[in-house]
Amino acid sequence: MAFAKLAEVEERFKNLDAEVAAVKEKARAEADAEKTRLKAATESEIAKMRELASREIESAGKAARHQLRRFAAEESVRLAEQILEKEIRPEDDARLTSVTVNELGRVQP
Repeated sequence: MAFAKLAEVEERFKNLDAEVAAVKEKARAEADAEKTRLKAATESEIAKMRELASREIESAGKAARHQLRRFAAEESVRLAEQILEKEIRPEDDARLTSVTVNELGRVQP
């Protein structure tokens, strides 16, 4: 009986090295799989962040161009008004008013 027990313990020790090696291999494979998954998830997140940043930059550029066009138009009108105020004499103003009134009189309702 003692010999049988000893043989059983020796057999378990022989298999123990193989079991430890199998557990280590399984752990290494799981770690590699997790590393690959994390790398793919990180790359996907980076791609999403780049796309978002690109869209935000494009949107900000469009907004800035729109504001610049609006500013340029407003400044053009302001400068034109200043020039007209300086250049138009009272007789020019009266003549323009008369021409406009005559043109409006020719339009039939």
